[in-house]
Amino acid sequence: MVTAARGRTRWGLVLAILGVPVLVLGGMVVGLFLWALSDGDDPRAGGKATVPCAEALRFGAAERPADAQTGSCTVQQGIDTAYAAVLRMPREDVRGWLRETYPDAPEIRTGGTCGALCLDVTHEDGLPGTAEAHVVQVRVEYENAETAVVRYSAFTM
Repeated sequence: MVTAARGRTRWGLVLAILGVPVLVLGGMVVGLFLWALSDGDDPRAGGKATVPCAEALRFGAAERPADAQTGSCTVQQGIDTAYAAVLRMPREDVRGWLRETYPDAPEIRTGGTCGALCLDVTHEDGLPGTAEAHVVQVRVEYENAETAVVRYSAFTM
């Protein structure tokens, strides 16, 4: 009759053999969670991506004013799509550009919480049929006596 050494059982060998797959599987699960959390920069996962400003403006049926300098332009996609553009242009040209781009839109608002000028346009109140966006929001701040910073966003809902 063969007996195990006193104080030792075969469970130590079994636990050692089972421990390796458990550690490997645990590492894979932790890796999967870390990978899922790192998708913040992926536009398909809701992260922002840089795009040409013409694309951002076109989504809301607008064109870049001839005298505007473009800044950063981004898109963020998830359930909805949101484009954002930052433009710098002469203060005196902002109202004309907005009226020409959105002739059927509500009146441009001034002051208050929106900055120097604000415009919100939807399909129900003046957004052109060529727009892919459901809403366009424009916020204008005066940088100095000659220059306006235009923050343009066009998004679906």
